[in-house]
Amino acid sequence: MLRRLAPFDMRLHYTDRHRLPAEVEQELNLTFHPSIQDMMPHCDVVTINAPLHHETRNLFDDNLLASMRRGAYPSNTARALIVDPRRRRTGTGERAARGLRRRRLVASASAGRPPLADDAPPRHDPHISGSTLSAQARYTAGTREILESHFAGTAICDEYLIVDGGRLAGAGEHSYSARS
Repeated sequence: MLRRLAPFDMRLHYTDRHRLPAEVEQELNLTFHPSIQDMMPHCDVVTINAPLHHETRNLFDDNLLASMRRGAYPSNTARALIVDPRRRRTGTGERAARGLRRRRLVASASAGRPPLADDAPPRHDPHISGSTLSAQARYTAGTREILESHFAGTAICDEYLIVDGGRLAGAGEHSYSARS
């Protein structure tokens, strides 16, 4: 995501469990923050690009949303349960919805939809995603590469690994903790 945004000459901030190498930060002109809480007050738009697990479930709660700049836009491109206004039984979703209304934040950048009024009920926009034909071709090629490696008895590329030998490995080791 950062590489895709870099050509637009934006001030890019990020947080991750694993900090990028200094040369990548310099190349993309990135500002690292040790936590999401530290990063939020500095951003006008926050894209949520995280896997769903115990550390990210309900991460974007009322307190975190309230720490954003007035008028800032959160964009959840990840899983709904990272911030989900419909989870009323736990109260977290309702608090997040109140935070969105109070701060006049919009939960999605839907064309033609005005910002939420202070007393408006939360919107329940569906999360619909799809993939391009070129993305589908990459998925197919990756699946083929994994199968060929498996049947040839050779190592599977780290980019495709989540677990190996019962332990987190490759992309899984980067994205998840042992408790996930």
